[in-house]
Amino acid sequence: MPLNAQKTMENDSSVSEFILMGLTDQPELQLPLFVLFLVNYTVTVMGNLSLMNLICLNSNLHTPMYFFIFNLSFIDFCYSMVFTPKMLMGFVVEKNIISFRGCMTQLFFFLFFVNSESYVLTAMAYDRYVAICQPLLYKAVMSPGICFLLIFCTYLMGLVSALFHTGFMIRLNFCDSNVINHYMCDIFPLFRLSCSSTYLTELVSSAVVGTAIILCCLIILISYGMILYNIIHMSSGKGWSKALGTCGSHIITVSLFYVTGMLAYVKPSSAETVGQGKIFSVFYTFLVPMLNPLIYSLRNKDVKLAVKKTWKRLTC
Repeated sequence: MPLNAQKTMENDSSVSEFILMGLTDQPELQLPLFVLFLVNYTVTVMGNLSLMNLICLNSNLHTPMYFFIFNLSFIDFCYSMVFTPKMLMGFVVEKNIISFRGCMTQLFFFLFFVNSESYVLTAMAYDRYVAICQPLLYKAVMSPGICFLLIFCTYLMGLVSALFHTGFMIRLNFCDSNVINHYMCDIFPLFRLSCSSTYLTELVSSAVVGTAIILCCLIILISYGMILYNIIHMSSGKGWSKALGTCGSHIITVSLFYVTGMLAYVKPSSAETVGQGKIFSVFYTFLVPMLNPLIYSLRNKDVKLAVKKTWKRLTC
């Protein structure tokens, strides 16, 4: 972290550490939840690592679509490591303490990966549009150079967004309560602890996030609108089946990501809705990264074939 950012944190805030309240304060639920989320974390890490290895080891999966799926799995793998270990610690210690710098670092990486995932899903929608609506031009349009450029742009936009929001958060003063009503350092729970005005910061943050979501959703909707139009005009039933099969996994992933994300980030106005926001964020931060590799493997014939080939190599 830059030196001037460190000075800003030290000078503008009298709070040197935060206490993460976690998902619940009921003692009888701590052990069952620890086991549940440990299993979730293990499945998430193993599932995404397995899918990444499978794509690397099988040449028939070296296509633009699987290049994007590889990056999606990489993001989910890293994304889960940002907050899950700290959350698991909260189930076994009396006070789950995180330093101010640690909190801002966690916030930065969380925002980086979640924004990058949003842009990767958008690039994947464009890839599906070209594959179905412009099949003869697919190899030219989605060349390796274009694919790398798209991925570079997704990570770059994720980085800019994370720097923007974290930079605004560092400038806030935290001088009273240091108890975060959440299991991780997130934007809105931190806003509630600030003893300086957050109106402008919240307004700008909401405008930036809203614009990004609208643009991503617009590109995805236009892509699938064009795909639907193309499917309707297909004379072959086989073409229908292939097109829907190709897009099915991505539609499920996009729906899970955006629906649970929007439910989690509707600004809470009462203590009850704060609790609801935490529950919805569990789906957003834990369920989606775990399900993504399962969705792309169980519903995909190419991945199933690659699994069989890899298994034969290992057993022969």
